[in-house]
Amino acid sequence: MSNNLPDPATNPELFDGLLLRRGAAYVVDCAIILFITLAVMLVGLLFGILTLGVGFLALPFIVPFAILGYYAATLGSPVRATVGMRMMDIVLTPARGRPLDGWLILVHPLLFWTTVWISWPLSLLFVLFTPRRQMLHDLIVGTLMLRRSPMERHWRSLGQ
Repeated sequence: MSNNLPDPATNPELFDGLLLRRGAAYVVDCAIILFITLAVMLVGLLFGILTLGVGFLALPFIVPFAILGYYAATLGSPVRATVGMRMMDIVLTPARGRPLDGWLILVHPLLFWTTVWISWPLSLLFVLFTPRRQMLHDLIVGTLMLRRSPMERHWRSLGQ
């Protein structure tokens, strides 16, 4: 972990209400992902009808790529936040001193959904007992969720 990481003891405003905000961002992002899935399925339905059923074979591949595209477009942007995360004033930050490149942006949501599907209680236990409120996938990938507005003030105070 980087020495420049904020500490909840010295910068509690960065972690204030983070669990509730992450949960609300998750709900918003699930609604957006549902909308993306329904839109892709509708287009796939039309394409499947036009191709006499052959287009239906592409749906199991296109839907996950569309969802990954949502994460790549939002987490990979300079804002480093999905729509739900922006609404809740949280941002994804690297914790190991390396930038969030394309692979980490794609691995982060893949590990999130994998750990949540396999063992959501274990993932929730990690967030309750880690000092920086990191989930299992955050620890594996080396990321940290923080409140955006206080974080910007924190990094400016460090001169970065």
